[in-house]
Amino acid sequence: MFAYFLIGLGGAVVGDLPRIESRLSSEDFVDRAAKDRLTQQIKTLEQEETAVNERLEQIKLLLQTARADHQSARQAFDAWVTTRQATQRADQDREVIERTTQLEQLRKKERDQLAAMEAIEKKLLDVAQSKAQANRALADVEEAAAAQFESGQKAIELRVFIYRLAFVLPLLGVSIYLFVKHRRQTYWPFVWGFIFFSGFAFFVELVPYLPSYGGYVRYTVGVVVTLVAGRYAIAALQRYIEQQRALEHQPDAQRKHDMDYDLALTRIGKGICPSCERPITAATDNFCQHCGIEVFDACPACGTRKIAFSKFCFHCGQKADKAPTEPAS
Repeated sequence: MFAYFLIGLGGAVVGDLPRIESRLSSEDFVDRAAKDRLTQQIKTLEQEETAVNERLEQIKLLLQTARADHQSARQAFDAWVTTRQATQRADQDREVIERTTQLEQLRKKERDQLAAMEAIEKKLLDVAQSKAQANRALADVEEAAAAQFESGQKAIELRVFIYRLAFVLPLLGVSIYLFVKHRRQTYWPFVWGFIFFSGFAFFVELVPYLPSYGGYVRYTVGVVVTLVAGRYAIAALQRYIEQQRALEHQPDAQRKHDMDYDLALTRIGKGICPSCERPITAATDNFCQHCGIEVFDACPACGTRKIAFSKFCFHCGQKADKAPTEPAS
């Protein structure tokens, strides 16, 4: 329960740590003056493009009308010229000149409309190119802002991770101290509860937020943790080996006296020596063939074979270190 409530409290603290930093957006890094200028320019060009398109549609209608008029006049003139050649009337020469002049005027009107349409199409092309150029410039401004935003966001993530690391590392240090010094004392449940909490805070609440700037932060933390834990594990293993060697040179009675009762029974139940933890045959072996400690002996009262570490005989109930008592008369 202690670990549960500590984990809840730690999770709330780790979750709220990012609130220390202000939230960023790409708009915070945009050149506002340049963006406003380009946006207004694009808006003006779009309006101009719309007006030019409308003018182009009108010119196309006028050109279509001029072409139709010219075509109709041309057909009428060709028909009239054919009739003129058939009749060979000299009084119609003046009318030929007038009709030819009218036809040339219609052709000129068609050419004028066509030239106007080409000029408007060129104007439309110029507006489209200017608009594309402005859009590219605006995209460059926004891309530069996005790059600065990404850099700023990474800096915030790194600072938030440092805050979380500064919160979790002292917890790990305290838990290591408690594990080394107080894990077997009276209030050991609170010690282990705090150890569980600090381990959860590191591996569950901190590790997912490890930034990956080329892996340097992640692997640096891993190296430090490995060195600390590995140094402790190696030192503990060496101390254990030395203790086992020292125990093997102590008298049998002293070893049995110093050994933890529950631990000895647990190891014997697993078929291993309670002192050196090597395999023994519980059915036949009274002494460990590796370290020489007595594992099974006989009850001094009834002679039943029993575990040498037992405080009472399971058969007669006599205390193991007392001589047999005479029954009452």
